[in-house]
Amino acid sequence: MTSIAVEKCQSGQVKARPGSTEAETQPAAFTISSSFPERANKISVLIADDHPVVRQGLAAILSSENDIEIVAEATDGEEACELYDQHSPDVLMLDLRMPKKDGLQVVTELMSRRVSKPRIVVMTSFDSEQNIRQTLSAGAKAFLLKRSDPQQIREAVRRVAQGGTFLPPEIGLKLAESMSRSELSKRETQVLHYLALGRSNKEIGRALYISEGTVKHHVKSILSKLDAMGRGEAIAIAARRGLIHLESV
Repeated sequence: MTSIAVEKCQSGQVKARPGSTEAETQPAAFTISSSFPERANKISVLIADDHPVVRQGLAAILSSENDIEIVAEATDGEEACELYDQHSPDVLMLDLRMPKKDGLQVVTELMSRRVSKPRIVVMTSFDSEQNIRQTLSAGAKAFLLKRSDPQQIREAVRRVAQGGTFLPPEIGLKLAESMSRSELSKRETQVLHYLALGRSNKEIGRALYISEGTVKHHVKSILSKLDAMGRGEAIAIAARRGLIHLESV
């Protein structure tokens, strides 16, 4: 129950007494105390990760704070979008690799169809330059690794909830290095994918409906941009930077 206490101020105003009339008690200020929790001041968080242990760990780290509350948990990308629409949390904690829709798809979808842009913290085990660059370009405000310490996670959530950004030093360094390099074009990325499959220039040309000469031009550009001596080194560099995923080729 909400209680209102009227106290005598230093200016000499009267303290409420049993039996006093309204005219006798004209206080200048009220101290209002309530037994209801002040939820309006809490940062609401939606956690989306397909691993139960990760969800439970994040929930424990964040809900232990007085200013943060977990409003829902999602197990895949589609559910993350649905629950975001239902709860409109202050912050979405999002895994990058999830079933149905991956984290990048979720970020892109939520950013494209909302007037009020979501505040998203991506947390992943995959810290390649490409993942960092694509995720932040899509609209995420923070990029954390799953090995981050609890205090770093809490700081990221608070900073993003206030409209800021958060990048750990090692992520910021990778991003800076990535931005200093020439980015592969969409066509070059396609050619690189077929190179990783072991296709010849002629086979790549047939697959992409371009001439063999054009393929050679793209390969030359790829080697230059990746600073690679040959195709094998280019594939290794591209895999390390996250430009291709060898497990999917």
